Amino acid sequence: MIRDLLLGARFAVTGGRPGWTRTLLTALGVGAGVVLLLVAASVPNVLEGRDLRHQGRDLTSSESGAPRSDRSFLYAATSTLVHDRPVRGMLLRPDGAHAPAPPGVAEVPEPGRMVVSPALGRLLASPEGALLTERLPYEVTGLIGDAGLVGPAELVYYAHSTELTGASADGRADGFGHNVGADRPSSAFLLLLIVVACVVLLLPVLVLVAAAARFGGERRDRRLAALRLVGADIAMTRRIAAGEALAGALLGLLAGAGLFALARRFAGRVTVWDVNAFPADLTPVPALAAAVAVLVPLCAVVVTLVAMRGVAVEPLGVTRQAAPRARRVWWRLLPAAAGPVLLLAAGPVTFAETSLDAAPVAAGALLTLTGVTALLPWLTEALVRRLRGGPLPWQLAVRRLQLSSGTAARAVSGIVVAAAGAIALQMLFQAVQSDFMRPTNLDEARAQLSMRVDATAPDAPRELIREVSAARGVTGVAAALSTSVQRPGPARAGEGFVPSTALTVAGCPSLRELGDLPSCAEGDVFIARTHGGDGPDDAYLAETARPGALVNLRDETAPPLLWRIPAGARTVEGRRDPMGWTSFGVYATPSAIDAATLDDPVLTAWVRLDPAVPDAAEHAREAAARVSPLMRVDTVQDMERDARFTSVRRGVFAAATLTMVLVAVSLLVSTVEQLRDRRRLLSALVAFGTRRSTLAWSVLWQTAVPVVLGMALAVAGGLGLGVLLLRLTGKGVEDWWVFWPVAGVGAALVLAVTGLSLPVLWRLMRPDGLRTE
Repeated sequence: MIRDLLLGARFAVTGGRPGWTRTLLTALGVGAGVVLLLVAASVPNVLEGRDLRHQGRDLTSSESGAPRSDRSFLYAATSTLVHDRPVRGMLLRPDGAHAPAPPGVAEVPEPGRMVVSPALGRLLASPEGALLTERLPYEVTGLIGDAGLVGPAELVYYAHSTELTGASADGRADGFGHNVGADRPSSAFLLLLIVVACVVLLLPVLVLVAAAARFGGERRDRRLAALRLVGADIAMTRRIAAGEALAGALLGLLAGAGLFALARRFAGRVTVWDVNAFPADLTPVPALAAAVAVLVPLCAVVVTLVAMRGVAVEPLGVTRQAAPRARRVWWRLLPAAAGPVLLLAAGPVTFAETSLDAAPVAAGALLTLTGVTALLPWLTEALVRRLRGGPLPWQLAVRRLQLSSGTAARAVSGIVVAAAGAIALQMLFQAVQSDFMRPTNLDEARAQLSMRVDATAPDAPRELIREVSAARGVTGVAAALSTSVQRPGPARAGEGFVPSTALTVAGCPSLRELGDLPSCAEGDVFIARTHGGDGPDDAYLAETARPGALVNLRDETAPPLLWRIPAGARTVEGRRDPMGWTSFGVYATPSAIDAATLDDPVLTAWVRLDPAVPDAAEHAREAAARVSPLMRVDTVQDMERDARFTSVRRGVFAAATLTMVLVAVSLLVSTVEQLRDRRRLLSALVAFGTRRSTLAWSVLWQTAVPVVLGMALAVAGGLGLGVLLLRLTGKGVEDWWVFWPVAGVGAALVLAVTGLSLPVLWRLMRPDGLRTE
């Protein structure tokens, strides 16, 4: 038995140029699948590495902040956007000489300096970074190491700011890595998405490996017939065929491992759907890598032996050349029927659950997609058997498909199963994304950017309005100073605290964004109520905010500073600001009160942008940074999506893109292999006067017919699987036309592969293809 396997392996690596070419094509096809499998086996390490590094940046402090010490430091998180790419930073100000450095940083930067991620350093040095330099007015003195970055393309910086104070900082901490190792409960919906995605992404790989294992089947069978002529029995020929397939699979395994090792070195330079990883993270889990090393050769051998059951290799020929027996459909319907049964029996999945029984879901999705793949050869054969007539290229294509429709169906089966799975995933994502989104209560129609910073000057609103209004693409700015005022004196009997209210100082145009003002002029003061809003009731508001009342501009721990509300202050209705907060309390124009007397005021602004002006938001952020580097600028959005859902969705789409590309590469290899097997036939047709364009069109039709059938089957199977998964989650179909983009991409990939195979076709149609030995 071992001798027969070794003999088959020898045939795989000998036999001259045709033998080597066939083996190399098999190795390339299997290698493409191995690359995907090794990437999938690396996903746990990639996710774990990203999560641990992210947790390693968490600050160590209690709810009230760390006590001031030689190791403590003030911090303030900052963020901005550059062409929709997030730039995250942290401002630090150590309290002593032994403050710890952030992860990936050797020491805390000197005052006025910062350390940046390599990607941010490259961005700042590029013309695109010109819009960012004024927002980061620090000197770059170093780079953040891998230990401090979630991914190599992340834009992050740490800066030492002397302007940071206890009032303007987010808090005080004394270390990093507080939450390392902490697990967060996940959602059953997310687990469902991940399980289905794994099945959808890995099943095309298995189809790809199985198709690659059958490359060169016709030549192999003719060689086995010659062995039967010299005395080999049927069992021996099957062992030899298994050895040949095993050799090709092992070479493919080595090729895939080599390609994976090569691609791993450049992993950090590739970003797909905002996802990238360090090369060190892209390391397969040992157990999964071992499973790949065993299952890929085993799959190749099993596929070869199963394929030979339909072939009678006799000493004088191979019965493959006779009319094939019609394919049976009953067994192909079994997995297509068993899959939905398992999915329906899996039970409902609710959003509140944190666990999922993955086995029936994975098995149901796997069987359903397997049934779709198994039906394609039968459907192709059943259709082409009835086709007659037409132009000459069409007749050549139909005749070829009638003789060997299985080969053509196997060539596109990988694309079909990938497209069906992608359609089901897209339906599932569309239906459940609303559960991972929540309304932010922000009014995106009134403002597109919000700005906030602790004010250091009484004329800060005017300065901010002047700077930001001058920025290109800004159509309006509203800004105000806000603070809290109290009723003078201590708390009265029965009161747990001294009543207080908000005091807002702004010009009339900005005050109109906060309240319904009948009229407004410089020097006016208003009392804003919140009837039906989320503010205090009128009785509580009247404790401090009423015409003629005295209010204390300082908190109860400081000496009082009293200010009297003018007796002519008018009462108005407060309205929600663009950030969704109902404004209330005392409104005052700048000449009605000295803003320098306010206690720790906060400067808030809302900015309207012209959507027709490119980079309007970037120019507004740049202008805000000139006012204060601590200015926090946020995008106003009506809806907010859960970060973990976004991460899973991006990861799935990145993996799906990679799967489709590699399946297309395998399809190209398969097409080239089929053309090589027909080299002599093509040369003979050209020698008898057949036009090359006729043969080219026939090859296109040979690909188009299985593709059209496959895409139709993929749409039906994908929609069916999507409906089953939606029923599992208790959701309805959001869009029945979701298949158009997926089907279009699949068809485009097949057409591209056909176009790339045409140069090989021209070369194979030369007359020297008739030469034989």
